Amino acid sequence: MEQVTLLEQDLVNAICRFHARYKNVQPANVTVELTYDDATGYGAEAEVAGQTDYFNTPTFIAAIRLYIDEVLQRNASSAGIELDIDDEEGMIARLRF
Repeated sequence: MEQVTLLEQDLVNAICRFHARYKNVQPANVTVELTYDDATGYGAEAEVAGQTDYFNTPTFIAAIRLYIDEVLQRNASSAGIELDIDDEEGMIARLRF
């Protein structure tokens, strides 16, 4: 089983790509802040033209799956995804194929 780690910037890029597609804008026009809360888990806030949308954990995972398909060019449906907070790297995602 192969393991790949997505670093915090990869996760930001995943949300940017996902949200840009939803809003029909370029990913460079999306501002993202990753979030974590003990009660709600992992998430993100994405802003385009002053409008902020919130992503819960399942939507965050969907954005990562799109990133796996389009950027890593791997089969996202077969990937196990585990989100975590690393002391040095910040928020990361461990992928298992």
